[in-house]
Amino acid sequence: MPATFIQHLGTGRRKTAVARVFLRPGKGGITVNGRDMEAYFNTPSSRALVRAALLATETADKFDILILTNGGGLEGQAGAVRLGIARALVEFNAELRGKLKQAGYLTRDPRAHERKKYGQKGARRRFQFSKR
Repeated sequence: MPATFIQHLGTGRRKTAVARVFLRPGKGGITVNGRDMEAYFNTPSSRALVRAALLATETADKFDILILTNGGGLEGQAGAVRLGIARALVEFNAELRGKLKQAGYLTRDPRAHERKKYGQKGARRRFQFSKR
């Protein structure tokens, strides 16, 4: 490891998923929890979510990205990674903030799981009504 090791950290959250993103100078490799991104995120939509902020700022091939994520499902984790990458990019260069903000990548998605209510089958779903 060189004496001047540069990395930029960004934390992203979505639903119950949390992602810590480390941007390091490199050639564009993305590693998630020790695995390649294509092996970890198996759907094209979640891969596109992960790459969205990088493509918007045209920095896809400037960084090697190390992602540590836990909690939630794969789509929630992909959304958390997108926010984490956007925040790390702003830490790298504050001039990218306008582009990322306009695209909506710096906004945390507030939607979360609604709790189940008593006397009901779920959060909104009732038990089936029987007249007789």
